[in-house]
Amino acid sequence: MYKKILFAGFVAAVLLSACKKQTEEYPTATISDYMPLEPGKYIIYQLDSFRYSTQSLVPLTITYQVKFQVDALITDNLGRPAYRIYRYIRKATTDPWVSDDTYMAVNTGTALEFVENNLRFVKLKEPITQDYTWKGNTFINTTSDTAAFDFRYLDSWDYTYDSVGAPLTLGGINLENTVKVAQIDDVIGNPEDPNSYTEINYGAEYYAKGIGMVYRRFLHSEYQPPTNGYNGYYTDATAGATFTMIEHN
Repeated sequence: MYKKILFAGFVAAVLLSACKKQTEEYPTATISDYMPLEPGKYIIYQLDSFRYSTQSLVPLTITYQVKFQVDALITDNLGRPAYRIYRYIRKATTDPWVSDDTYMAVNTGTALEFVENNLRFVKLKEPITQDYTWKGNTFINTTSDTAAFDFRYLDSWDYTYDSVGAPLTLGGINLENTVKVAQIDDVIGNPEDPNSYTEINYGAEYYAKGIGMVYRRFLHSEYQPPTNGYNGYYTDATAGATFTMIEHN
């Protein structure tokens, strides 16, 4: 009996040691791994932005270059350490950079909050593991009064990790370790029917280890069908953009 107890204890110790060793060898990635923040760090993207002109079903696409550069460590309105990020824009590589927007990023230790146009998104959240899901737009008012009208389409998005640690190629840039954040892929109505109301929402971002966000695609479209002799059209709320990294430091 004593030998059986001793053997069982030995097996348990071996299993515990193996589990501990595996945990030490394969730790879960952190927010800082996929979104390093320090003053002076920048990423340059090709930005392909499109909208529909008034009463037109033909999209207008405009291409820019934009640079997101971490400016300084500051304090947010909750007293937490945060980083101010400037965005610069230019039409061509020969044009000078022009500052056109300011953002803020907060690494809480378990989540990355990103403030854009006074909207706070939870872009990343630990643990960074396959299929982990969270409400990325939880801080955005999408349900009350007129303030919510413009942002109602952001309601209840489930951000989900996919392809954790997978390689990715962007143009001629090979990235060894990336993670996809699938935000939404939703269609209301029938896009093939010009007489049907249609709404499309799509959002996805890719982050590369040691770099930050390397790709983003966003689309929100609202199509109103013909009524009372008026042609069908896309509303002013319709917009889309694709950010593709072309350079970083």
